[in-house]
Amino acid sequence: MEQRPSTVRCAVTAQVSVLKGSSLPLPAELHYGTADPYAVRLSLGSSTGPPVTWVFARELLDEGMRRPVGPGAVLVVPRYCHRPRSVRVVLSDDIGAALVELPAAEVAAFLRQTFALVPAGTESDHLDLDGALAELIGRSG
Repeated sequence: MEQRPSTVRCAVTAQVSVLKGSSLPLPAELHYGTADPYAVRLSLGSSTGPPVTWVFARELLDEGMRRPVGPGAVLVVPRYCHRPRSVRVVLSDDIGAALVELPAAEVAAFLRQTFALVPAGTESDHLDLDGALAELIGRSG
């Protein structure tokens, strides 16, 4: 019996800039797994330490391919006239914000693979709620 993969990964080069700063190419990876079927992870490489990883909703990235979306720490903005081949992800926290530009075609291919793995609306089928509950009860007892 052939086993289906449980993760999707996409390595890309991101153009990263802090607001009012110059752009710097950094290795990046999009990651999706059935263990956390609602989320995607965006890891940005660093020459000074381990990668920095942001976790946000797969639905946010998918919807952001078509229109600006994201009321919180992650904002996704689709292709625009000055950079028609990229998707912009704005990451912000208490310290500041960074603009991450990702190749739109590769992000779209990544999303197609995630939806082939876990179709929209079936995410809860992949959650182990009994296992999570047992772990919580075991920790508190």
